[in-house]
Amino acid sequence: MKLISWNVNGFRAVLGKGFAEYFAAADADIFCLQETKMQEGQADFAPEGYHAYWFSAEKKGYSGTAVFTKKEPISVAYGLNGEFMDEGRVITLEYEDFYLVNAYVPNAQEGLKRLDYRLSYEAALSDYLVSLDAKKPVLYCGDLNVAHEEIDLKNPKTNRENPGFSDAERAAMTALLSRGFSDTFRTLHPTEIAYSWWSYRFQARAKNVGWRIDYFLASNRLMDRITSAEIHSGILGSDHCPVSVTVE
Repeated sequence: MKLISWNVNGFRAVLGKGFAEYFAAADADIFCLQETKMQEGQADFAPEGYHAYWFSAEKKGYSGTAVFTKKEPISVAYGLNGEFMDEGRVITLEYEDFYLVNAYVPNAQEGLKRLDYRLSYEAALSDYLVSLDAKKPVLYCGDLNVAHEEIDLKNPKTNRENPGFSDAERAAMTALLSRGFSDTFRTLHPTEIAYSWWSYRFQARAKNVGWRIDYFLASNRLMDRITSAEIHSGILGSDHCPVSVTVE
C-alpha cells in the first residue's frame, strides 16, 4: 500500500500546476493533503476510483485537510475527539488493521506568538494518537510544522527558537515519539539530509536551503511493515514537496 502526504499550500492553486497529472501518475492508495485553503466543492477534482473526505476551516481560504483513498474506510472522524474543529486540521480514517491520521499542525508563528495554542494542540493530539494506538496501529502524516533534529534543516544554529525549531516544539515531537511512535523517514534514512519545505524567499529551493517538516510517523509495531519512506523534492507546485511511505 502506497501513501502520499503533501501540503499543497492552496489546492485550487496547485491544480493549475500539474497536480492532477502527478496524482494520476503517483497512483497512491491513499493521498493526504494539508493546507487546502478551500471549502469542499470549490475545486473541480473528483478522481475516479477514490473516496474523498474534506475538512475545511471555518475561516475561508485558510488551513484545511483532505484525504483521497481507494479503499473505503470503516469510519471517518474529524478533529480531536470533538476539539480543535474550527481550523479543519485533522482527519482520521479507520481501516481493518490500522488508523490513518492526516494532520496540519498549527504554526507557532513569528515571535512564537501562537506557541501556547500550538503546544495545547500538540498535547491533545499526542493523547489522541496514543488512544488510537491502544486499539490498532497508527500511521500519522502531514505537515507537522517542526524540524525535529538539527539534521532536519539547513541552518539550525541561526534558526534556534524560530517557529518550527523552538526547543518546546522539538521537545513535543520527542515526547510523542517516546510514546510508541517512529519517524519513518529518519528510521530508514538515519543520516540522509533531505528537506520537504523551502521558503519562497531568497531562492531557497534552488539553493536547497530547506526544512524537513512533513512526516509519516508510525506505531513502533508497524515499522516492520514499512518498506520505504521517501521525500519527493523534485515535485513542484507548492513550497512543500510530497512525502510517501509504502506499507506491506
